Amino acid sequence: MALAQEKCLACRRDSPRVTDQEIDELLPQIPLWTLTEMDQIKRLERTIRFRCFQDAMAFSNAVAEIAEQAGHHPRIITEWGRVNIAWWTHKIQGLHRNDFVMAARTDALDCNPISETTS
Repeated sequence: MALAQEKCLACRRDSPRVTDQEIDELLPQIPLWTLTEMDQIKRLERTIRFRCFQDAMAFSNAVAEIAEQAGHHPRIITEWGRVNIAWWTHKIQGLHRNDFVMAARTDALDCNPISETTS
């Protein structure tokens, strides 16, 4: 089953983080994303460029909608012509499979970018 089709599972504080081996298996399925670390917390991050603020805002709203539907919310930074998204699971302060699922769902959005970059 493709990542974007998987169901997000409810996370608890004792939910397991993905292992390094799982990260190695999942990351190639979302090649536009970069594994980053901030405050000792691993995250999936991607920056997408747009022609204008309105397009960037529309994309941010689309991400917000899929996040709300899944009950799993990213950090979204919207600027003129650019959106940076970071997925991680706050409750476990790290990466869960849900983060990879949501990154894949983000990739599936029809966002009309002008360029794709990793952070």
